[in-house]
Amino acid sequence: MEIRYASHPNEVKQFDTERLRREFVIESLFVPDKLTLIYSHVDRFIVGGVVPVQSKVALEADPKEIGAETFLERREIGIINLGGQGKVSVDGTDYVLEPKDCLYVGLGAKQVWFASTDASSPAKFYLNSTPAHKSYPTAKTGQADAFNVHLGAIDNSNERTIYRYIHEKGIQSCQLVMGLTQLEKGNMWNTMPAHTHNRRSEVYLYFNLPEDGAVFHLMGEPRETRHVVMRNEQAVISPSWSIHSGVGTSNYIFIWGMAGENQVFEDMDAVDMKELK
Repeated sequence: MEIRYASHPNEVKQFDTERLRREFVIESLFVPDKLTLIYSHVDRFIVGGVVPVQSKVALEADPKEIGAETFLERREIGIINLGGQGKVSVDGTDYVLEPKDCLYVGLGAKQVWFASTDASSPAKFYLNSTPAHKSYPTAKTGQADAFNVHLGAIDNSNERTIYRYIHEKGIQSCQLVMGLTQLEKGNMWNTMPAHTHNRRSEVYLYFNLPEDGAVFHLMGEPRETRHVVMRNEQAVISPSWSIHSGVGTSNYIFIWGMAGENQVFEDMDAVDMKELK
């Protein structure tokens, strides 16, 4: 499991593009028949991906790396399927996930397996995991059933729908909050005007981009911004002090996951457009 350490904003000011990407961008998550995990010291967030093709893949990690005998002994996890139909088995109970379905698995589950229904159209499971102190029941929801809010306008190139899966009034969890935002055709901006939230960190995964498409993801302190170029199915870690916004070469979808002091989606510190530098 790859380890990423936390960075102070004063230090990040000095980073070149290569260093920014090495610290914050996760370039390759979906490798056939392999579990890929990145452990961030930012809120002890684990980001992962798995594409079961020829065989099922187990959710597991070195006990020394996670400080526990099983992955979910002291953690919870949110799973969203980006690919074809797949199945997640939790302690012997199977859950079928269609594209954009979400499954939450709580503290204490011992065996979790991932499989695809059809190897020619494999599932792509995207994972967000955070430390947990209480066991909540395994729960599944789809995009059609998720709490959603339609925001923005074509005039600002940011007409979009935000779908909340794991949140205060949806699937219950200890601290993980997770969902996705889908931009309408002809819209390219996300999370602008920008914000920070010193009480929570966040991870974005961009997908549904064409092969030659890109999202210019903005990060950094509001008066000391940087950017990284994101490709399809790449993720970026956003510390609590950083803005997290972007503009694409076309519309796209992104999954957001948060962890920290609270689960209030609206808890954010807005940044006036005139403050950005």
